[in-house]
Amino acid sequence: MKRFKFAIIVIVLVAMIGCSPRLGDKDIEEVTTATATLPNPQVFITPAPNLDDAIETFMDAWRRDDYIGMYGLLSIDSRGALAEEDFIARYNDAAIALTLLFDDGIAYQILSQETNPNTALVRLQVNYNTNFFGTFTRELEMSLVREDDVWRIEWHDGLIMPDLAGGNLLEIVRQPTVRGAIYANNGAPIAAEEEAVAIGFTPGNLNRDLMTLFYNTMADLTVYQIDEIVEMVENALPLDYVVLGETTRAEVDANMRALTLLTGVYLNYYSSRFYFDGGLAPQTIGHLSYISGEDVDRYMRLGYSPNERFGATGLEWAFEDVLAGTRGATLYLKDPDGQIITRLAERGASPGQSITTTIEPGLQYRLQQSLGNYRGAIVVMEVDTGRILAVVSNPQFDPNLFDINNQNFMYAQNPYALPNDPVFNRVTNGQYPLGSVFKIISMAAALETGVFGPNDEIYCGHSIMACGNELTDWTLEKELPPSGDLTLTEGLMRSCNPWFYVIGEELMLAGKPDALIEMSHGFGLGELTGIEVGEQPGNIPTQVTNCEQNVQLAIGQGEMTTTPLQVAALLAAVANGGTLYRPALVDAITPENGVPTHTFEPEVNGSLPVSEENLTVIQDSMRAVITNARGTAHNQLATMRYRAFGKTGTAQNPFGVSHAWFAGYTQMNNPDRPDIAVVVLLENAGEGSEMAAPVFRRAVSLYFSGYSDIGRVLPWEAYPYVVASPTPAPTSTLIPTNTPFPTETPISEEGSEADEVPEEDEVESES
Repeated sequence: MKRFKFAIIVIVLVAMIGCSPRLGDKDIEEVTTATATLPNPQVFITPAPNLDDAIETFMDAWRRDDYIGMYGLLSIDSRGALAEEDFIARYNDAAIALTLLFDDGIAYQILSQETNPNTALVRLQVNYNTNFFGTFTRELEMSLVREDDVWRIEWHDGLIMPDLAGGNLLEIVRQPTVRGAIYANNGAPIAAEEEAVAIGFTPGNLNRDLMTLFYNTMADLTVYQIDEIVEMVENALPLDYVVLGETTRAEVDANMRALTLLTGVYLNYYSSRFYFDGGLAPQTIGHLSYISGEDVDRYMRLGYSPNERFGATGLEWAFEDVLAGTRGATLYLKDPDGQIITRLAERGASPGQSITTTIEPGLQYRLQQSLGNYRGAIVVMEVDTGRILAVVSNPQFDPNLFDINNQNFMYAQNPYALPNDPVFNRVTNGQYPLGSVFKIISMAAALETGVFGPNDEIYCGHSIMACGNELTDWTLEKELPPSGDLTLTEGLMRSCNPWFYVIGEELMLAGKPDALIEMSHGFGLGELTGIEVGEQPGNIPTQVTNCEQNVQLAIGQGEMTTTPLQVAALLAAVANGGTLYRPALVDAITPENGVPTHTFEPEVNGSLPVSEENLTVIQDSMRAVITNARGTAHNQLATMRYRAFGKTGTAQNPFGVSHAWFAGYTQMNNPDRPDIAVVVLLENAGEGSEMAAPVFRRAVSLYFSGYSDIGRVLPWEAYPYVVASPTPAPTSTLIPTNTPFPTETPISEEGSEADEVPEEDEVESES
């Protein structure tokens, strides 16, 4: 039957062919022509995805810790098997355990490739560069699959590190180390590990029959004097817990007989890094902070424990690596059940090195107590070395209050939230117009350019025309007679504004518009000093565009700003004959074995661009500021027993009362007490001669007398170190549930009687 059907089909096909019309030559030609006009076929070639690019993109994202970008390069199946947050967590945990370096933590090299149309296998050599354990080298096998013409990674745990295949884990066990101490220049501790006690009281629980004992004991244990503690008691509510501060356990034990008699006093014991005397130079020494939540992973990769503290400011920050020492750690490989498979690496711990500073603690402590409620700064610097002996930024703060082990931490206000920002270092970071102290630089520019000589003379009236404007002298505002005819040297002594307006104008007319700018930089302004802690450069205009601008610069106003530290450095250079030393805070760095790894050597930053002859003229003028009866600091400093040179300054402030400056130095040539430069700045305090010069006197008097001479009672003091105005009342807080603590006993003020203050003539000062 099948054969019959096949025969029929063949017969039908033959019949159809026979019945079809034959193609003639014309028909063939038409078909041929039509075929010839058809378009050429177009061939589309899709390039294969570049395997090297895929590997490079993935590995470079790993090097940058771009785990989200890495996850986006995984295959569909890999992403389905592992959520993005889990992928990120695994890489992040491995980076922390390995303590991978940032940026350079991963380095790789492609060893081989096997490629099929839709799959590939790549062998890589990967170096894991770590902070703690050196470099690990591993070979990885990476499988890739083509999806939508893109190579994607088929991910597994072994792509982090082959050791982690099958769900194994890395674990780092850290070994704590002892932080190095910070010492004063006499070896007394400023910051060290210590058994400490926090002290506070509640007024309502004090025994009124024992108040004298209470006041004396609290004054012995804290930085406050009796009058200040009396005000605290009177201004607090009965159940307020009043924070007094911290001291060592040894000091508490020495006063325990008295303490056992007192009620309402709380002692809370703790062991931690302790800052003595409520914090000597706290903005410069610095404080420790806890690692914030957003920074914890970064610090753990550096080897820190998550609850560890680190240097946040000052020397604690600048020398973190030195003080923190070498943290130890062991790196283990564990199976998914937490059992140790092997120890991969280990690093031993070593304690931090200690820093001996240049700070003289007796001078530092007393000057910290001297600025009252004023915002301001004091710098005391050896003129022939650059050593910083005292560095005061006011208001103060207690660095112990950053420690959660300290009970007072709970009851005191965060220092960063206090008014006037006490954590801000006004010595190194405060940038202020210099006012009339800048006239030293203007005088140097006038002499060095030859525009004026020391004996050139002008009439110093209440006002003068300069640059087409009438500009006034400070004597007009003070309602004093005009200064009259003055030589240039007398102009500095008298701080005559018209003299320096003329200098600014004449430098422009002489074609020397940049003379003041160049001289400023020559004196170190507008430049970092190189001190070990963070600082600001201030501002010196890059160019003077008009006469008015130069006239303002000549009196230290306008766009110029400087830091008190820069002024101390330039004053020291004037004193020593022209050498600008780098200000230094670190005298030595010493490890546990006692052999210093660093000892201080004076370092020269440059030389003043002033001839010896002209520098002598400037020095003589600065001496006359004090000794000449018409000198602006004569009334305050002429009776001082120590030979000194100086310059007053009152810098106009567009936001309020003028800033008061005094900058000077000594010339005692005492082999046991090197000569010093002292700079005082008081924000919004008014006249430099009236407010800042007395602080200069105190600093110099304390230094050369061995602290027995306090100079004079300062304008704002009731008696030495005690402000006449009331001490601010403590913040109302609840009583703590456990017990209190203190700081080191304040340095005794025995023998520090105030000088008898002579009657003075009418005080004169410049603006």
